Amino acid sequence: MKLIIQIPCLNEEETLQKTLEDLPKKLPGIDQIEILIIDDGSTDGTVKRAIELGVDHVLSFPNNKGLARAFSAGLHACIYLNADIIVNTDADNQYYGGGISKIVEPILKHKADMVIGCRPISEMSEFSFLKKCLQRLGSFIVRQLSNTDIADATSGFRAFSRYAALRINVVSQFSYTLESIIQAGSRSITIVGVSISVNPKTRESRLFKSNWQYIVKSISIMLRLSTQFRPAKTFSLVGGLSLVSGFLLGVRYLNFFFTGSPSGHEQSSILSAILLLFGGFSFLAGLLADQIGANRQLIEEVIALQRDQYRQSQGYQIPYLIYSRPK
Repeated sequence: MKLIIQIPCLNEEETLQKTLEDLPKKLPGIDQIEILIIDDGSTDGTVKRAIELGVDHVLSFPNNKGLARAFSAGLHACIYLNADIIVNTDADNQYYGGGISKIVEPILKHKADMVIGCRPISEMSEFSFLKKCLQRLGSFIVRQLSNTDIADATSGFRAFSRYAALRINVVSQFSYTLESIIQAGSRSITIVGVSISVNPKTRESRLFKSNWQYIVKSISIMLRLSTQFRPAKTFSLVGGLSLVSGFLLGVRYLNFFFTGSPSGHEQSSILSAILLLFGGFSFLAGLLADQIGANRQLIEEVIALQRDQYRQSQGYQIPYLIYSRPK
């Protein structure tokens, strides 16, 4: 059983050593542990430092492509490097490395294909009251969209079986955390959460400049994902609200019409007609999007099988792989 721990990095020369020292060297049920660094266009000595510290593999982007792209590239590289289990963690040593045994255990016991390490949000002093509330609200919305019970949807500390890793396709360029959970839920990939510990904060987040920027981007991602993975439910909700609103406005206008005073209320009839038409078109859009979603699932399953075949082929060149430690 081979475990690869992947670590996306952006200018982490100073923190990388502490992060690597915190990782386990042996785990029950695991025969081999390897470390993969994904350098997201760092301008410091991250790559050189990683090689000096003895990591097994390094992917290096020529420019900054974003956390989501780094995560996806690492996930696919781990598949081609014959990983049975993949763990993703942050380079700033936010997550306690000893928690890796907890997040791989459900996969080893065949109880899950994806495991999220859930932080003790209420106990984290570095999180403001507003940030804690936003974290809880965001996780609640993701739970509704994904039909899961994950308490910490934004945690980057997570483990994947090879089966799950083959079927995760992150489209967002901002972050993979929300999209991968919603996607896993829509694909019936078994996903569970386990409680983990965290280390003291070493630096500010580089993913977003402010809470409000994160909120706006997260909302846009969740809206897109709801139409992509739950199209029938999403469009039916929008269409239903529109039809009900249009019906009530229509009843209001008819009441004025039959009581002999329709003058001055024509706008109600016009708005009613618009809302009824919009509601009808929303239901049709939902049906069409649902059919497109079914085709997408078939295409993604074909892609997963192709990735598995590439993994077994000889001479396949992993994109952006610049270093593998000699055995």
